Amino acid sequence: MVDTHCHLDSCRSPVAGLIERARAAGITRLGSVGTDPDSACCALAIAEEHAEVRAIVGVHPNHATGFSARSVEEHDESLYGYAQSEHVVAIGETGLDYYRDHAPREDQRRAFEAHIDLARQLDLPVVIHTRAAEEDTFALLRERAEGLTVVLHCFSAPDRLDEAVERSYMCSFAGNVTYPSAADLQDAAERVPDELLLVETDSPYLSPQPVRKVANEPANVVLTARFVAERRGVPYGELDALVERNAARVFGW
Repeated sequence: MVDTHCHLDSCRSPVAGLIERARAAGITRLGSVGTDPDSACCALAIAEEHAEVRAIVGVHPNHATGFSARSVEEHDESLYGYAQSEHVVAIGETGLDYYRDHAPREDQRRAFEAHIDLARQLDLPVVIHTRAAEEDTFALLRERAEGLTVVLHCFSAPDRLDEAVERSYMCSFAGNVTYPSAADLQDAAERVPDELLLVETDSPYLSPQPVRKVANEPANVVLTARFVAERRGVPYGELDALVERNAARVFGW
């Protein structure tokens, strides 16, 4: 099994312990995501130190205030500079978040467009965050992301599943798919085609239902994967192999 999206630098536990527990749970790869320049630097450092980890670098929409071209390309500690590393397997997470509105929407859009352009330039997947902004997010993807590998991180737009499938977007399910209130999301996890399915933890957030009261960590991706396997009516081992193949194809690990 793999955890395609976690924030190792944001977890309270030491990174070495998180990785050791993930390894013991059968996790072979982890995608550690940076959401601003500092955390991108941390994600790269972790990936350089631990063979199981790959980095995903970007600026989260909540951190997009004042985003400009300088954020992408003018110095080594830029998004472009970090993305040159051999340890980086995707650009993101990027997108639009109208739920919290921590950043002006125009700055979020500017950052989103720049991330898509960078992913195209470097021939890397782009990892998408969207919350309360699905109409604008999908519109911008239609406008600018044609031909790119798009990963819908923490898939939470079940009403957009048909469009996601039509456009071959990867749908990555996190621990919230296990919540009793998530019937629509569970239905989407059942219906997404095999070749578009991924799972993740989004650690330290969105702990799956069996451990919902504690901070999430990569080892818990197994709980989410087992839940999804049960809902799809397949053995865990079959889903495990499917997700590993999909992640290897998308991220080149």
